[in-house]
Amino acid sequence: MAALEDAVAALHAGGVVVLPTDTVYGLAARADDATATAGLFALKGRSEGVPVAVLCADAAQALAWADQGGTAAVRAVAAQWWPGALTLVVPRRAGLDLALGTPAHTIGLRVPDNAFVQALAARVGPLATTSANRHGQPTPATAQEAGAALGPGVALVVDGPRLNAPPSTVVDATTWPWTVLRAGAVDAESVLQLAAATGGSYR
Repeated sequence: MAALEDAVAALHAGGVVVLPTDTVYGLAARADDATATAGLFALKGRSEGVPVAVLCADAAQALAWADQGGTAAVRAVAAQWWPGALTLVVPRRAGLDLALGTPAHTIGLRVPDNAFVQALAARVGPLATTSANRHGQPTPATAQEAGAALGPGVALVVDGPRLNAPPSTVVDATTWPWTVLRAGAVDAESVLQLAAATGGSYR
């Protein structure tokens, strides 16, 4: 697939790309490339006080970046809703030197239900990703609109269908009980119920 090879090359070169996800168009960079993630924040027009999530190829890749590989509750919830529109904020594994915003000891992980993003993350590693819009502005529904809104700093725009799905649900799993940071496509109450049933706190 030409688009995948182009995206792999752009990300390996330190670029920031616009790509379709399972929710909206995303702005993505290699999560382990601090220069690239700085470029992502600059294009977004957002301070590092608002961290970006990390999209992964599968649960194994994602949970490798979580402290202790995630608790039993984190693993159970991931098994239930990944791939899907659920972002889990967990304590970050010690020793990861990642410039994803603050706080630096946590990380928001997600496995999107999108074969292109999964394949891309499998090739280049986890992707620091945020919605493909300037901070505070609506997220464009098409790749062309997203590229135009973000300007010439984007290395590549990957085309795809019109996207306007609800955002991912974001749940903070760093404390017990878990808390919902953003309501979204996945029913948050069901997530909290499964977490409670599997009872895994980091504390």
